[in-house]
Amino acid sequence: MYEVLLVLFLLTAIALIALIMVQQGKGADMGASFGAGASNTVFGAGGSGNFLTRMTAIVAVAFFLLSLLLGGIVAGERAPAEDWIDLSEPSSEQQTPGSDLPPGN
Repeated sequence: MYEVLLVLFLLTAIALIALIMVQQGKGADMGASFGAGASNTVFGAGGSGNFLTRMTAIVAVAFFLLSLLLGGIVAGERAPAEDWIDLSEPSSEQQTPGSDLPPGN
């Protein structure tokens, strides 16, 4: 399951990058509003911005949801270390200096 979600996360990231790179900046809308080049676009003068904006928003939401889901899966798999559960009690396995020497030395 984790590997499938990781592949979906990678594909979503690539799709998000592609959608952002395809979009034109805000300054390019001035020529399109007067009809310059509107006949050369696939979606018309105003359609491409709305379509690409919606798709970018949908893919961005999917990217963030997959990020949270993958983070939750990874965090849930890790059990807390037993040494750090209760720090108020002293450890019963404390060693005194030199206790690691063999007897007779």
